[in-house]
Amino acid sequence: MNLFNRETYIARRSALLEKMETGLVLILGNSNSPRNFLDNYYHFRQDSTMLYYTGLDLPGLSLLLDADSGEVFLGGDELTIDDIVWTGPQPTLKSLAERVGIGSVISTEEAASLISNSSKKRTIHFLPPYRGENKILLSNLLSQDVSDMTGMASDVLVDAVISQRSIKSDEEIQQIEEALEITKDMHLQVMYSIKPGLKEADMYTKLMEVAHRHDVQPAYTPIVTINGQTLHNHSYHNVMKPGDLLLGDFGAESSMFYAGDITRTFPVSGSFTSRQKEIYQLVLNAEKSAINDIKPGVEYLEIHRTACLLMAEGLKDLGLMKGDMKEAVEMGAHALFFPHGLGHMLGLDVHDMEDLGENKVGYGQGTERSAMFGYRSLRLGRQLEEGFVLTVEPGLYFIPELIDMWQQERKHEAFIDYEAVQIYRDFGGIRIEDNILVQSEGGQVLGPSIPKEIKDVEFLCALDKYVS
Repeated sequence: MNLFNRETYIARRSALLEKMETGLVLILGNSNSPRNFLDNYYHFRQDSTMLYYTGLDLPGLSLLLDADSGEVFLGGDELTIDDIVWTGPQPTLKSLAERVGIGSVISTEEAASLISNSSKKRTIHFLPPYRGENKILLSNLLSQDVSDMTGMASDVLVDAVISQRSIKSDEEIQQIEEALEITKDMHLQVMYSIKPGLKEADMYTKLMEVAHRHDVQPAYTPIVTINGQTLHNHSYHNVMKPGDLLLGDFGAESSMFYAGDITRTFPVSGSFTSRQKEIYQLVLNAEKSAINDIKPGVEYLEIHRTACLLMAEGLKDLGLMKGDMKEAVEMGAHALFFPHGLGHMLGLDVHDMEDLGENKVGYGQGTERSAMFGYRSLRLGRQLEEGFVLTVEPGLYFIPELIDMWQQERKHEAFIDYEAVQIYRDFGGIRIEDNILVQSEGGQVLGPSIPKEIKDVEFLCALDKYVS
């Protein structure tokens, strides 16, 4: 089990306790979740906030912090001989707790008793549960209806955790860099291997081979699809044909579970068509411009708007949009082609801390989330701060169903040339994404360089053809 030094976890917990005036703070770790029966469970992934404050990647743990006394407890049960027969010998919880600076280990039963007794006289602070088993556990511990558990979560604790986890330390940045080193190898392997006649599943196999070789998991379910117009396409059954584009949105977790999140779009035949190059360059220009605009104090919503305008003006040059592009973007006409947000926070989660509330993480401080189609999918709109890590991921998509619906409704027809758009209805989609650290002087692209210029992508995607 890889861990930061014990002082890191002690300092994180102390900082949290300073923000909590009174009450008992309960942070629940995750348990094994069965696929179809109890002993056949999904790959275990610890709760990210539990990882942040303890680093301990084991099921069935809880962390309790007494804001009144300053005491800290690790809740959990030591392995029995029956467990060891199946899992082999493991470090004791007491020894692991000492490694991360927790002096007291109590059993699951003792933890439950402490929570139950404390709930009768003071506040139990907990985070919004996102797994059903933790909702049920909290319901039993607090003698409250299970349907109330999310609403009863502590706003004070949520705000405290978000304020801490939003600012990445140097050692966290190193972990994200590690994830991106592996992510680069995953993307390069797909570029080296791509060719007509193979399936998307073959490319999925190649990227997973790299992840497993490094003994890590993907940070999220990989997207590897010739149907790039479907934003989150998780099927891999299609055969890649000459002229197709393959959209690859995937990244590795580091050895300590920090995420990389990179998207590239590859020409299956080894080279882009002229039409594909035109759209690709619009997306790439918007991505570079957005990265250049990143600095503390700037609202990410404004960077999103600028990227939308830049791509809309490019689409107008191609004859797909018309009229005043500033007005078009203000009215949301660009969202026919760019229906999602420019990016999101990144850290221990690929959409960092969104289990704590997407608006709490990505908005607040006077920045309102829009209800307009396209804008409403922007997960991060708030003012940027030094130490944030975020993604920049513009894209352009031609979604036949959305095109047909808008055309039938005559929606934004003052800004969209639907006759010209129909020529592109089978185009698919292009997305390009990098991970950025907000620094005082601007945005720093994290990780090694992963090719995204047209000439570089074409060279790597055609490499096997040159060799053969």
